[in-house]
Amino acid sequence: MDVVILDGPMGTELQARGRALPAPLWSAAALVDSPELVRDIHRDYARAGATVHTTNTFRTKRRSAGEQWAELTRRAVEIARSAVPTGHRIAGSIAPLEDCYHPERSPPEPDAEHDEMARALAEAGVDLLLCETFPHVGEAMAATRAAVATGLETWTSFTAGPEATLLSPAEVRTGAAKALELGARVVLVNCTSLRLVDPYVSALAELGAPFGVYANAGTTEDGIGWKRDPSEGPAMYADAAERWVERGARVIGACCGTGPAHVAALAERFA
Repeated sequence: MDVVILDGPMGTELQARGRALPAPLWSAAALVDSPELVRDIHRDYARAGATVHTTNTFRTKRRSAGEQWAELTRRAVEIARSAVPTGHRIAGSIAPLEDCYHPERSPPEPDAEHDEMARALAEAGVDLLLCETFPHVGEAMAATRAAVATGLETWTSFTAGPEATLLSPAEVRTGAAKALELGARVVLVNCTSLRLVDPYVSALAELGAPFGVYANAGTTEDGIGWKRDPSEGPAMYADAAERWVERGARVIGACCGTGPAHVAALAERFA
């Protein structure tokens, strides 16, 4: 099986290109007044070698965007679709309802809100649904159920947070197993620091199911990312990805602190 190259972060690239990310919309604010910048970032990831592109919908849910949520969600899908070559897949991002680094804020009954988002993304024409950056296994299951119910291919990704304090490898393995039982096709770990992610990769590998990884660059001192000058970071990231692929990972991308240079290094390494 070939390695699928997922794209990299939208928020990091918006900031790197001078765009502020105000709460509560965060990266989705650019959909309002900088849509061409969002389109350019999608194009750059496509040029770098990504073939699966994540919509800028991490914060377009009703809870974050209010009455404009549905329009922003449609706009994000349209921008992604218009920016990438025919044949590339668009992954509709479904995120935690509150903060991806604060599982204690996960609402007790998230199903209806995730169902609303999943249906909106499906109606907007995405190719698959990516439930991503979930630090709370219960909420991840709610999002997965909603995504699978649309009939679209569903991927479910967990985060232990940048310092790997939010979920243990065993908890990620258990959550991933539950997601697979619900119908997820791929399970992943994301937004956990590159220097800390390997135990989570091993935990997913134990399941014997399709899995993927897109790690956080960690701190500036780690030398992986966060700087516009890519220096050695992309090659270091690709070196780590080789370990993941050797363990069976078949979807590889990049998360916060990285950019198109990291995706290009992955595409070149696994061409």
